[in-house]
Amino acid sequence: MRQTETPQLSEQAARHLWMHFSRMGAYENDEVPVIVRGEGAWVWDQHGKRYLDGLAGLFTSQIGHGRTELAQAGAKQAETLAYFPLWTYAHPRAIELAERVAGYAPGDLNRVFFTTGGSEAVESAWKLARQYFRMLGQPQRTKVISRAIAYHGTSMGALSITGIPDLRTPFEPLVPGAIKVPNTNFYRAELFADDEVAFGKWAADEIERAIEREGSETVAAVFLEPVQNAGGCFPPPPGYFERVRDICDRHGVLLVSDEVICAFGRLGHWFGAVRYGYQPDIVTVAKGLTSGYAPLGAMIASDRLIEPFLGPGASFLHGFTFAGHPVSCAVALANLDVFEGERILQHVQATEQSFRSALDGLLDLPIVGDVRGAGFFYGIELVKDKDTRRSFDEAESERLLRGFLSGALFDAGLICRADDRGDPVVQLSPPLVCGQEEIDFMATTLREVLTEAWRRT
Repeated sequence: MRQTETPQLSEQAARHLWMHFSRMGAYENDEVPVIVRGEGAWVWDQHGKRYLDGLAGLFTSQIGHGRTELAQAGAKQAETLAYFPLWTYAHPRAIELAERVAGYAPGDLNRVFFTTGGSEAVESAWKLARQYFRMLGQPQRTKVISRAIAYHGTSMGALSITGIPDLRTPFEPLVPGAIKVPNTNFYRAELFADDEVAFGKWAADEIERAIEREGSETVAAVFLEPVQNAGGCFPPPPGYFERVRDICDRHGVLLVSDEVICAFGRLGHWFGAVRYGYQPDIVTVAKGLTSGYAPLGAMIASDRLIEPFLGPGASFLHGFTFAGHPVSCAVALANLDVFEGERILQHVQATEQSFRSALDGLLDLPIVGDVRGAGFFYGIELVKDKDTRRSFDEAESERLLRGFLSGALFDAGLICRADDRGDPVVQLSPPLVCGQEEIDFMATTLREVLTEAWRRT
């Protein structure tokens, strides 16, 4: 980029670019931040200022920025076959990637249906569940169960599964039949004191109670993230997924593990289901599959789910123009090569404890109520009163998060998420290549900014 172009970019963005989930009116007087390049865990803006990408873009840049081998893999593929759909035809990179992903997936998850992103993967899973049961002679099985505050995407089906009221309300009425149950926020589970096992049993049993209320013959699937993102990284209590798996089996309901964020190393394993020891019927993925170097997602399904579609004249009546794009698949294969060659999973496992310890060190601050998460995926819940766990009200959260924290963290050189989808939290999900230097920077910056935030409350 030529230096003379730099000042114009923010102005052009304010005039023409409609950014996602953004308060566009905020840029009437303030400059649009423009990120122009990245290297490793760091990115630079249009003024040359450096930031630690503490959210991995959007839980996506697993192997970091600036990996030329991924760019070269995409360019090489584009020279050979830039595009061809997966409608009736196949192409080599999609075949190779499907086989490789199936090899990583647990159990009999051997069928890979490509999409271009996470919402499409979740949408595909609900549609598959519906058509699958219809083909089995159970057309009344259309409903899905998901958890409160959970985020599963923005397309109309995925948004219906999403449990965040503020995201759903502007688009209602949504697809009917999406039922919500409690999430696994143990910090707010006051009735269970310190008994995580009892809390996990209760939370899992709430899924069964919902199935029985709706009528098990009407429920197709349960959608759960291994660690729930929205609300601030809720890990599963001990025994939770084992009990959910048993509940789904007894009621003939499919278990969908939504791993758009959690798969491909975010929790130190190829899949979160492996970390927590449960076998899904479907896994949805995106983000880390390519580390963000090209758009790609997938629904990975059990062998038994394709069986009805293998009969004469049968077809899953669903697809996307750019799903399994040859360039994206080539990039994904190169990304997985880096994972294996640089032992990314092992690095996350070896570094996780030092990351967690650095964040736990913030618990001495009066504004920090809880630190939770796993792998390279953490939420820090902010409270007004630590002893009573009293949270900030809506107006206070607005002033704290958007009025101060988001801007202050960015100004201090740390990109992360200050969020109030639920109680106010700061989320960290950095590239998986981060080491102690980056961890120390995150912890030090958070301590400085959160200390000032408390002074302002």
